[in-house]
Amino acid sequence: MPKPRVLATRPLFPAAQNILNAGCEVEYWTQPERISKKELLERVKDKEGLVCLLTEKVDEELLRVAPKLRIAANVAVGFDNIDVPACTKRGVVATNTPGVLDETTADFAWTLLMAVARRIGEGEQLARSGNWKGWDLDQLVGTDVWGKKLGLVGFGRIGRAVARRAAGFQMKVIYTDAIRAPLDVEKELKAEHRDFNAVLAEADFVSVHVPLLADTRGLFDGAKFSKMKPTAFLINTSRGPVVDEAALVHALESGKIAGAALDVYENEPFIHAGLKRPNVVLAPHIASASLETRTKMASIAAENVVKLFKGQRPPNMLNPEVLKAH
Repeated sequence: MPKPRVLATRPLFPAAQNILNAGCEVEYWTQPERISKKELLERVKDKEGLVCLLTEKVDEELLRVAPKLRIAANVAVGFDNIDVPACTKRGVVATNTPGVLDETTADFAWTLLMAVARRIGEGEQLARSGNWKGWDLDQLVGTDVWGKKLGLVGFGRIGRAVARRAAGFQMKVIYTDAIRAPLDVEKELKAEHRDFNAVLAEADFVSVHVPLLADTRGLFDGAKFSKMKPTAFLINTSRGPVVDEAALVHALESGKIAGAALDVYENEPFIHAGLKRPNVVLAPHIASASLETRTKMASIAAENVVKLFKGQRPPNMLNPEVLKAH
């Protein structure tokens, strides 16, 4: 019996390739540049499986040209690149890779928080420039992190992992979320629930951990920035479109907030020119980019594909009703 044919839009990692290759006939896109939409549509035509990244759209157009497609496995926890209702309508299983990147992303949120508070980007540039004249009393003074108030917008797995790390810095943790956490979780993490506006008004550092949904797109706009302290910093490792970048630039330029540290952007890979300023730390969407975590993510995507073709239920289905219907 021939193996199911699968397209992977990146080579993945050896452990993930071993899983995928054992159960499928796989075509990997190996060019250094990203696969173009035209190339993707051409290569997926005869495939039964697709392993894709956030940069590839699985939409009506793709589904229409790939009538044999049975699964689209995203190597990410986010899946706003996948039109899940369209997949469901056409009987295509959609999967993601939740859970494995929580701790790594929380680490990186703290990396950004510390970097913007202590002006690491500016300091690193000065140290490399050859223009550093040595220690000085007021050189690149930043702000303390320990003892400050951390505000979390979104208190799911990643938000809670960020809160857990705050204990070592003796920070007070406040959070807002559409669903309040159980009291035992609040007690364990020493986190206090507030409404959104109160978090913005009180926090010295506001770290964003919400999914991209219709009601979170543009969540941080001019009105929200005006509620923050002028000494506060915004940290975003969630999804770029959650923040209105033009409003953020205005808040920075007008001194409404002290700075920002970003890993994600409204129109990736484009970054608003107004964000390229000394009090903003910019990272190229690498919050989950440890070798261990990215290997796990790719392996989970591969397992999702292989299990479906073995007649088993993929563990990370976004539309389980597809299998119920069949």
